[in-house]
Amino acid sequence: MLTAIIMAGGSGERFWPLSTPEKPKQLLNIFSDKTMIRETVDRILPIIPKENIFIATNELQANAVKEELKDIPEENIIIEPAFKDTAAAIGYSTLIIENRFKNELQKNEKIEVVVLASDHLIKKENEFREIVKLGAKEASNNGVIVTLGIKPNKPETGYGYIEVKEEKELNLNEIYRVRRFREKPNLETAESYVASGKYLWNSGMFIFTTETIFKNFDVLMEEHTEVFQSIRKKMNNNISGLELTNLMREDFEQFEKISIDFGIMEYSKNIRVIPVDIEWNDIGSFNALEEVFEKNNSGNIVRYSNVKELDSSDNIIIVEDAIVSLLGVKNLVIVKNGNNILIANKNRTQDIKKIIQRG
Repeated sequence: MLTAIIMAGGSGERFWPLSTPEKPKQLLNIFSDKTMIRETVDRILPIIPKENIFIATNELQANAVKEELKDIPEENIIIEPAFKDTAAAIGYSTLIIENRFKNELQKNEKIEVVVLASDHLIKKENEFREIVKLGAKEASNNGVIVTLGIKPNKPETGYGYIEVKEEKELNLNEIYRVRRFREKPNLETAESYVASGKYLWNSGMFIFTTETIFKNFDVLMEEHTEVFQSIRKKMNNNISGLELTNLMREDFEQFEKISIDFGIMEYSKNIRVIPVDIEWNDIGSFNALEEVFEKNNSGNIVRYSNVKELDSSDNIIIVEDAIVSLLGVKNLVIVKNGNNILIANKNRTQDIKKIIQRG
């Protein structure tokens, strides 16, 4: 039984001022006429029915998510009582899935879960779906956690890396053992990773059975398991939404704030990775638009904007309802949303949250 958890929280900082805490990146339609979360759901609907798709979000964004995804059952919108990072979010969501379907399983049937981000771009969608099915089969048959590793095409310092255990050359869409996860490296280290051919970008997409993930929590995150046991006792299929959120609020406060990567993936001994080339992009900052859209004759990326330019290049402009005149400027990001205007050097877009925090 294949199910999905789509992670749809986020602070709305990296794409400010277009995004806000109430309307983060996944609820924007920057890249097509659909929002990113709508694209994510549509990408998996051919292999996972809507009744088996769950959205993990928070109280600020829940109503907007429900409005955007009216075809997803409302009881499948999981509202986290507090932000305790991805270990708590994934574990809690998996508990809800386990509780929902445990009485529907056939003999020897398992519940497979694929965890996806709501704000990634994947252009090779058919290939992606086939890899998800391959990973689910491996996870179910062998009791392992499967992750998708992106074959790097450059020494990227903004991603974590996965080191593969085998010494042989890596082939796309095959399954390999993982030696370890590596944090975001400096440029020199990233260059050595790519040159070795044994490292993949960590996509943050995971596939496992409910049984396997809770075994890993039992061994590696005992404190989380204790909270899960308390939550299980309160589970009831007749309540969902804010009623369930309020019931679980006290338990949720007991979770340590830690990511699934730090809590489980870096220490588990039963991780597998599938190297893939699915034209993936996690759209981590405005600079990622350069990998998605073509530049105009001046080398600028212009979205939804009326621009006049002279001796200006390598800029990103997203401004509606105004004419933007560029004169002798380069390497800028210029974005307007309502009364908020951002003008930033492209080399500083990772620091946008710092200027938001200045109030």
